[in-house]
Amino acid sequence: MTPTQLRAYSTVVRLGSVKQAAAHLAVSESAVSLHIGQLRRELGDQLFSRTAAGLAFTPGGLRLASRATELLGLQDITVLEVSAAGRGRRLLRVGASSLFAEHAAPGLIERFAARADDLDLELSVRDSGSFEALLVSRTIDIAIGPPPPVLDPAFAARPVMNYRIVVVAGPDHPIVHLRPSASQLRDQTWLLGPSATATAGAIPDLLARLGVPEERQQIYQSNAAALEEAKRGKGLAPALSFAVAPDVRNGTLIQLASPHAVLEAGWQAMTLAEQGAPSAAAELARFACTPRAIQAMMRGAGAKVGHFRPSVHVTLWS
Repeated sequence: MTPTQLRAYSTVVRLGSVKQAAAHLAVSESAVSLHIGQLRRELGDQLFSRTAAGLAFTPGGLRLASRATELLGLQDITVLEVSAAGRGRRLLRVGASSLFAEHAAPGLIERFAARADDLDLELSVRDSGSFEALLVSRTIDIAIGPPPPVLDPAFAARPVMNYRIVVVAGPDHPIVHLRPSASQLRDQTWLLGPSATATAGAIPDLLARLGVPEERQQIYQSNAAALEEAKRGKGLAPALSFAVAPDVRNGTLIQLASPHAVLEAGWQAMTLAEQGAPSAAAELARFACTPRAIQAMMRGAGAKVGHFRPSVHVTLWS
């Protein structure tokens, strides 16, 4: 597959017509048809057929449509990165667990990026179970999130920050007047962010420790969205203690008074354990555990757009 073939196919998918795709790409219809034919032969799939209602795509054609857009996007990003490198700019790709990315990464990136005018940072949310594979493949340069059960000697790890997970509910929820037992907590509706779906981390550990059944778990697009539902009395929400401290102080959220509703945990920075000159990844790993960085993670408001380019990963659910 070539970028030209993928671009022709992606344009056909987007516009729904070979004729319109040819006009958009400023080439002949036969050229677009040639690229599509080459893809069909290479992949052994018809990809799509013409019907009275328009184009009908095969399952393989739909899968290729998604991958083509992703691959072309990566090509465009690579061109920009190579151009930036030629101008003397560095790029640091940070992979982070959902909880860290939402609550702590903005402040850390803000502080760290201010230290070097020639550095751009790219942040992507990743499952901590894939950290090692992503580092080995050089997809990311540093991973920040929960520590692995066992650290392979091929990787280096530094502690970043210890934190506490607490369970909160809205002031009108009846459980706030109790000192709930583990079984009482287990029977509640739990309002959760995407961090609850990870293979490892404080939130999955808390849910597993309490034995909360799946039918009692409601997943929202962010941890902040889950907390907003908790304020309305819709259920319980686990949260970082420093993130909900203002809401607990003003009474919009109540921290449950139960030893079963607290969990101590920590984040660490992981890089490849390669010898050589200090890299931006190693610099960030060292900086992340400093008092200045920890204060920024707890209070930071975000990074300057000139230094921060988030890497967006979209998953469509049917």
